[in-house]
Amino acid sequence: MKNTKRNELAVCGFAAVKKLEKNHPEKITRLYFTEEVAPKFGGLCKKLAKQHGIYNQKPASELEKLSGTVHHQGVVAMIQSPEIIPLDSEITDSWIENCENAVLLDRIGNAANFGAIVRSAAFFGIKNIIIPLDEAQTSITTSSYRVAEGGMEYVNIYSVNSSVRLLEALKGKMIRVGTDLSAKKTAEELKNLSSGGKPVLIILGNEEKGISDMVRKNCDELIIIPWDGMKKGKECVIDSLNVAQASSILFYELMK
Repeated sequence: MKNTKRNELAVCGFAAVKKLEKNHPEKITRLYFTEEVAPKFGGLCKKLAKQHGIYNQKPASELEKLSGTVHHQGVVAMIQSPEIIPLDSEITDSWIENCENAVLLDRIGNAANFGAIVRSAAFFGIKNIIIPLDEAQTSITTSSYRVAEGGMEYVNIYSVNSSVRLLEALKGKMIRVGTDLSAKKTAEELKNLSSGGKPVLIILGNEEKGISDMVRKNCDELIIIPWDGMKKGKECVIDSLNVAQASSILFYELMK
């Protein structure tokens, strides 16, 4: 939940606030917690006292109002609303030079899925995530921050005006891999695609419609996550995974 007057974002959830405390305590301007979790944030309160920050014990109902959710887990930290970095050629050139992989989200939208993808990317050491400016997910929310379980502190979120133009600019520089139900190559082949010395850009699409047609046309490869029954000609009752679940499998295959 955002406080538009103060330009603040509420970060809630025990793991998310603890990771924030560990990596960027200086970002926290105000801290609120219930009596039950108070002993676990004594160190952070001391840090806030030194930097003249505010911290107070509040009932759970007040934390719900501050965060806009009942899933605050007894703690809410207020930070300045994160700025999403506009992606430019200097940044992508550094990825290419250092062979850093990246993820492009094409019409994902759902905040919980966005947070879960960030969590998986952080776990597998993929630190570059790109989102188009014209999508609802471009705003890092309290929900996505909480679902990421601290993963937001380990990734960089970039924005682009056009996914298609980005893909065109990266042609021949990164291996552009889209997910598609009609693909012939499987996720297991990601390790082969990434063995040629170029970094990989994985494009994840909307759960209902997948990646857009223009994005698909600008991919070097299309892949699918298969199941064993496909080899035997069996019909799958569910034709696709949740995008966040799929991302975990793809990141594993890419990094193993």
